[in-house]
Amino acid sequence: MKSLTRVSLAAGVAASAVLVLSVPAFAHVSVSAEGQAAKGGYATVNFKVPNERDDSATTKLEVTFPADHPLASVMTQPVPGWKAKVTKTKLKKPLEIHGEKINEAVSKVTWTADGKGIEPGTFQKFPLSIGQLPEDADELVFKALQTYDNKDVVRWIEPQQKGQDEPDFPAPALALTAASDDHHGGAAASDDKAAKSDAKSGGKEESASDSDSSDTTARTLGIVGIVVGAAGVAFGVLAGRRRGATG
Repeated sequence: MKSLTRVSLAAGVAASAVLVLSVPAFAHVSVSAEGQAAKGGYATVNFKVPNERDDSATTKLEVTFPADHPLASVMTQPVPGWKAKVTKTKLKKPLEIHGEKINEAVSKVTWTADGKGIEPGTFQKFPLSIGQLPEDADELVFKALQTYDNKDVVRWIEPQQKGQDEPDFPAPALALTAASDDHHGGAAASDDKAAKSDAKSGGKEESASDSDSSDTTARTLGIVGIVVGAAGVAFGVLAGRRRGATG
């Protein structure tokens, strides 16, 4: 019995060790799109920054943009408790967007806390509107530096290699979807859905109006029928009385 117990215990410890080693690291800086990030279009994306420390807060985030696929349009959205700074760099080869030549693109966006920052056990999202997304790439890889109030810096800069395990400090990667006809990404798709929804709603309202009209006509005919019927009954009674009086 003792030998069996020891074997079971050893097996349990081994299984636990395998489980611990196989658990992926979730607490890293990541980026995702609101809706879709279509090639050749524009998208709203969020950089999600969790705090992995128990004794310090994140007070700074620096996101470096890919130089091989420069983005000319980058807009920040105000984040309470944070200040954003957009850094642009002159391009060696100008971009042509909507028939206009663009000589500079955004190379980095930096958010700095003017309050407590991202405290232990919490996370913060940093939204950006970006474009025009490249048409010749399946993803955009960013590099992010996460700074804590104790001056520690975590460098999320390692790209994911195909067929390999996730690196210890993976760089945020934005997956791009197939190009859309309107080149406006998720926002345009949402507007299109809303338009279709409005069209369907309008159709239902028109059907309801037709139904109301039919109901009104039916009620009118019913009332006319009742009046005609009542008149017929009255005429019959009157005629009967006249016959009685004559006889």
